[in-house]
Amino acid sequence: MARIKRAVNAHKKRRKALKLAKGYFGTRSKQYRSASEQVRRSLRYAYTGRKLRKRDFRRLWIVRINAAARMNGMSYSTFINGLKKQNIEVNRKMLADMAVNDLNAFAQLVEIAKKA
Repeated sequence: MARIKRAVNAHKKRRKALKLAKGYFGTRSKQYRSASEQVRRSLRYAYTGRKLRKRDFRRLWIVRINAAARMNGMSYSTFINGLKKQNIEVNRKMLADMAVNDLNAFAQLVEIAKKA
């Protein structure tokens, strides 16, 4: 079996890690070992952050809907329950947008939910 020299592939691997570590503080952007550790950790944080962002936005939307519903004399849970009973399928993102930008339309939805 022939011997395999890793020169080109090793350089590519190291260059890739150092490119991703650009802008990190101190040796984390200069030395391969600490850069690769930090890159691995950063990619893991980024993956987790993408999952957390979805939760955070849903929480924000619910807070906004609740505030607008209470301005119209209704709690969040009864408002959502009323919409479900009336078979109105509007997602929380759109409801939150209406609560912020179009209060009249949101108030109409609250009236519909109150009937249920």
